[in-house]
Amino acid sequence: MITIPTPHNEAKKGDIADYVIMPGDPLRAKHIAEKYLTDVVCYNKVRNMYGFTGYYKGIRLSIQASGMGTPSMGIYSKELYEGYDVDTIIRVGSAGSLLDSISMRDIVIATEVDTDSNYPSRVGISSEASLSASDDLLRIVSNYIEENKLENINIGKIFTSIIFYDDVNHLIDLSNKGYLAIEMETAALYANAKIANKSALSIFTVSDNPITNEALSSIERQENFDQMVEIALEIIVEKERNKND
Repeated sequence: MITIPTPHNEAKKGDIADYVIMPGDPLRAKHIAEKYLTDVVCYNKVRNMYGFTGYYKGIRLSIQASGMGTPSMGIYSKELYEGYDVDTIIRVGSAGSLLDSISMRDIVIATEVDTDSNYPSRVGISSEASLSASDDLLRIVSNYIEENKLENINIGKIFTSIIFYDDVNHLIDLSNKGYLAIEMETAALYANAKIANKSALSIFTVSDNPITNEALSSIERQENFDQMVEIALEIIVEKERNKND
């Protein structure tokens, strides 16, 4: 039973919208809210894990930082789904490319995720069960990509790791298995969405290739992440439009 407010989020019931965009970095959450939302209210400052609610094209939505790794994502997404009755979470973050065909600044959309974390099994998901993005969000984003003729988008399976500084031989093995990218949060998000019967999607901007050691600087990361945020915002607009049709 999740009691509101939680130890990690001081928001009251109703402070958080049905739709949430979730970056890992609290400062990125602040940037998104300030750049894209109107009538913004900051509802959470606990642990500086900022949360904001405002409006985009007339649609009420929230931006909530998740922190890094499956434990942190596990906490914040579970509280949003089961405590604050959030319907949809779209993760926006950075990922490392595992394929030569996926370049810096490309966008990756995670249809499915595998992981070396035991988070899914600890929350009751069978090892045989797949962890997938929600069909409705995948359909919306696929249509958006086609309609806008976006060419730097890669859609497929990714890997959630519990280790940031991973062994290069393990990374090469993941590459050989066809994983598009590696990151540290999506398995927990998709697991919590599956349990709560809610919607989830992860969208990434490629910030590095951990096999070749190519990487964007911190400034380049900040300047090149807006495209994926705008995709996430437009997904929410379309989902709300479909709901009201």
